Amino acid sequence: MNDRIRTDIAHNARVWNYWLGGKDNYPVDRAVGDQVTGFYPSIGEVARADRAFLGRAVTHLAAEAGMRQFLDIGTGLPTADNTHEVAQRIAPDARIVYVDNDPIVLTHARALLTSVPEGVTEYVDADAHDPERIVAAAAGTLDLSRPVAVLMLGILNFVQDTDEARSIVRTLMTAVPSGSHLVLTHPTLEPELGGEGNKAAMAFWNENATPPITARSREEFASFFDGLDLLEPGIVSCSRWRPSDGESQVVAQFGAVGRKP
Repeated sequence: MNDRIRTDIAHNARVWNYWLGGKDNYPVDRAVGDQVTGFYPSIGEVARADRAFLGRAVTHLAAEAGMRQFLDIGTGLPTADNTHEVAQRIAPDARIVYVDNDPIVLTHARALLTSVPEGVTEYVDADAHDPERIVAAAAGTLDLSRPVAVLMLGILNFVQDTDEARSIVRTLMTAVPSGSHLVLTHPTLEPELGGEGNKAAMAFWNENATPPITARSREEFASFFDGLDLLEPGIVSCSRWRPSDGESQVVAQFGAVGRKP
C-alpha cells in the first residue's frame, strides 16, 4: 500500500465521501463521520449543498460565462456530477485539471474522471499550500493566456493562516487573465447560517482526523475576493447561490463566485 495512505486516522476526502453516501472510505472515517454528525447533525446537508453548489456554479460558468477551462483544486473523491462531467455536458471541448495531494483521491480520479473525446481531463498531485507548483503543472494542460475558472470548494478551511490563504488565492488569480473566475466555499461559525454547531464538531475533528480545519467569518471569506467582481447574489450560504428551487435550506457554508475584471 502507498505509504502516504493512512487507514488508522480519518481523512477529510474519505469522510466527505461517506457523508455524500459514497463507499470509498474506511471504518475510521465512518466512525469519525458519525461522531461529527453527532455534534453537528446537519453536516451531511452541508456536504450535499456544497456538491450541488459546484454543479450550479460550473453550469453557469460553462453555459453563461463561456468558460472552457477549469482548475479544480482539492478535487476530493469522485461522486456524481464531477466538474468535468458538468462542464463537458455543456461544452464537450472543456479542459479540466484536477488537483489533489491525497493518493487515494488521485488513484480514483485517474480511474474514474475520464474526459469525453473532444475535451481534456488531467490530474496534478500537488498541495493547495503550493500554488506555484499548481500553476506550473496546470499550464501543461490549460492555456493560461485564456480565462480559467479556479475552483476551491471547502479547501481554504484547511489553510490555518488567513494571510497564507489569501496569498494562495492571490497567486492563483494573478496567474490567470481577465475574465477568469474564482469559485469558493468555506465553513463558518456565523449564527445567521446556523454555524454555532460547527465549533464543537471542528474541535473534535482537529483532535481525531486530518487535515486540521478552521472556520472563517464573512469578512475573512470576502477578503479572498479582493480585486474580483462578485457575481450575484454575492456571498451567501452555498445552498442559496442561485438555487434551482429558490427555497433551499441555509447551511453553514459560504459560497460565492467572483470574476477577474
